[in-house]
Amino acid sequence: MIKIGIVEDNRDLRASLQRMIDAAPGYQCVCVCDSAEDALREMPVAKPEVVLMDIHLPNRSGIECTRRLRDMCPAMQVLILTVYEDYDSILNALKAGASGYLLKRSLPREILQAIAEVKEGGSPMTTQIARKVVASFREPAKTAHAGENSLSEREAEVLSYMTQGHSEKEIADKMHVSVNTIKSHRKHVYQKLHVRSRSEIMLRFHE
Repeated sequence: MIKIGIVEDNRDLRASLQRMIDAAPGYQCVCVCDSAEDALREMPVAKPEVVLMDIHLPNRSGIECTRRLRDMCPAMQVLILTVYEDYDSILNALKAGASGYLLKRSLPREILQAIAEVKEGGSPMTTQIARKVVASFREPAKTAHAGENSLSEREAEVLSYMTQGHSEKEIADKMHVSVNTIKSHRKHVYQKLHVRSRSEIMLRFHE
């Protein structure tokens, strides 16, 4: 059972997300908040494993709330859910410790899949957002690769799929190999680039 928290100031959307989560097998909503202040007070007590976070909240932003929650509860994963897809918001959310970034127009199954992926250590993003992120560091990435222990052709392919938001199973299916093989490639990519997550890869190449 994945325990979920919601931080959303729109009452109708907040209720809709809660109903969707509680109706899905294997998911449970344990905390619902309409402001960053409430979230900072209640989430550490409720201890959700994944928090769906709106960016634009009254008073404090969801990005600031994400940063504070991650400081208070390092094991808590935050999945940004917003109507905005500008790159500055994406980058700031990642810097604050968010593990993924989805648009509110995402389908319910996409949101549930993203929650599960974040719980397993993934970093899901919608296709539109992934393309913006990839485009933003495509050239710096080439430079970085040249100075690092060179990635193999297969490792570079895995890295490309990872930055597009694909799960390990999806990558395995696309490359016609086992999930364990993808996990091995991912481990080598992280070692060669000296990072620990997809978010760090994106921030590293942007910088």
